[in-house]
Amino acid sequence: MPTLFSHPVVAIALKPWFDSIRGSKTVLFVGVLFTILPDIDIIGFRLGIPYTHLFGHRGFTHSIFFALFSSGCIAWLMSRRCSLTVSPIWLFLFLCIVSHGLFDALTNGGHGIAFLSPFSNERYFFPVQPIEVSTLNIRRFFEGQGLAVIISELKWVWLPGVVLFLCGYFYRKKVRQPESVHTEKRSG
Repeated sequence: MPTLFSHPVVAIALKPWFDSIRGSKTVLFVGVLFTILPDIDIIGFRLGIPYTHLFGHRGFTHSIFFALFSSGCIAWLMSRRCSLTVSPIWLFLFLCIVSHGLFDALTNGGHGIAFLSPFSNERYFFPVQPIEVSTLNIRRFFEGQGLAVIISELKWVWLPGVVLFLCGYFYRKKVRQPESVHTEKRSG
């Protein structure tokens, strides 16, 4: 899996595209939490749940169904509590949480992702797996494997995240310009 430092890049990279959401700082915070939420399943290791079990690591909490359900519930609650429109919040949160499984499916280790859980526990990887898998053991991460993982994530997660963020930022900036600015540029 990518590290807990890299999954949140998605929420930050998507933020300019969802800047019109009122209360967007709160939504961004929840989005950051949602990018790492699927890894709550690592608790299963302590409970004796096997890796390949429905509720094992990269199982149900990494599925599209879980992403749809959890983002829908939280978006609905946030819209009720804060008088916000539910659909942009839902889409933002869905993209944040589903990105976790998508990135994990791009890694070169572990078991695949149960995208279709709870309907199927079959695990999938993408045909191309350019992201160096990170160990769940912190000591092992810092004793050797960590640098390769960080370099891999900078290339395959952070760099595309920066590009996505900048595209959204400049798109929003252009959209927000008053009509007179567009007119002056064309006539001048």
